[in-house]
Amino acid sequence: MKILVLYGGKSGEHEVSLRSAASVVRNLDAGHHLLLAGIDRDGTFYLQPEDAADQARRSDGPLEILRDPAAVLSVVPGRGMSLEGGILDLDIVFPVLHGSFGEDGIPQGLLEAASLPYVGSGVLGSALSMDKDKIKRVWKEAGLPVVPWLSFHKEDFENNPVAEEAFLNAVEKKLGFPVFVKPSGIGSSVGITKVHQRHGLSEALKTAFQFDTKAMVEKAVNAREIECSVLGNHGVRVFTPGEIVPSHEFYSYEAKYIDPDGARLLIPAELDTDEIAAIKNIAAQAYRLAEAEGMARVDFFLDRDTEKLFLNEINTIPGFTSISMFPRMCAYDGMSYPELLETLLQLGLKRHRMRKLLRFSYQ
Repeated sequence: MKILVLYGGKSGEHEVSLRSAASVVRNLDAGHHLLLAGIDRDGTFYLQPEDAADQARRSDGPLEILRDPAAVLSVVPGRGMSLEGGILDLDIVFPVLHGSFGEDGIPQGLLEAASLPYVGSGVLGSALSMDKDKIKRVWKEAGLPVVPWLSFHKEDFENNPVAEEAFLNAVEKKLGFPVFVKPSGIGSSVGITKVHQRHGLSEALKTAFQFDTKAMVEKAVNAREIECSVLGNHGVRVFTPGEIVPSHEFYSYEAKYIDPDGARLLIPAELDTDEIAAIKNIAAQAYRLAEAEGMARVDFFLDRDTEKLFLNEINTIPGFTSISMFPRMCAYDGMSYPELLETLLQLGLKRHRMRKLLRFSYQ
């Protein structure tokens, strides 16, 4: 197949994408014809040189983005991707984009407008899953277990000390301390602060508002962090859960990507049969309720004090490096990295074929 790999992006997780995409390129079947498109931090799409994929396979580092003004890609509604007026010959697009402008429905909308098949969740599933506040509301309405939380908009917070005071009071009364303050629509633990006392809340909210216009405050749970890989469109396959054991106070951005000893990754997680069954069942429900397609990693908290299980979040484009939890959990159950990528390509093509059968006009 002719595959366009999208990576980089206008996101705080830009560097993570460079590493994830490099791993995807190295593990895709060499029989495919790969084109690479790096998205700069300003959102510009640059088609990379024809031999970029071959060079990536010979390296063990992250992908780079060559910014050639003559290689800027455009999206042509209904026709695909264009370079200097010529339409690229593509079978499918593989977005390996994390965070804002990556897994939030924005590039998915572009690809839908261009009538291009692509890997992963569609616009709704991507946008809903990215907004931690909204997906928790959906899960809670369906009766799935979520950690208590409150959300707050930046416009209500700025220059409104009365509203701020009311929100701080609500946090203290309904959630207590400690709490986590986080941007609602950002991944990789960017902008998250753990707050132990009321006087730290305002500063933590200001940090969260640097990355999103909506923040959420969530009750801190003395929890084990359990993760589960899920594959599929309507029918899903849920893989054996793994566990993150951070050496930091929580699984922060530094613990994930900067400190090489920031966490231990355990596959499988040390759980009994009933716990594994419950996690896999809830993961499948959470995935469907989020309208996820293709793939996702569903994350849980398992309370050490009460042994109660909580849904934490869902990531529709999880980390794809060779040491990332998502491919490793699949590998534990017998699905190799190359087989996983082929499965994702086929799921993307299948969804595109099904959507083409739909009628969008009454006449």
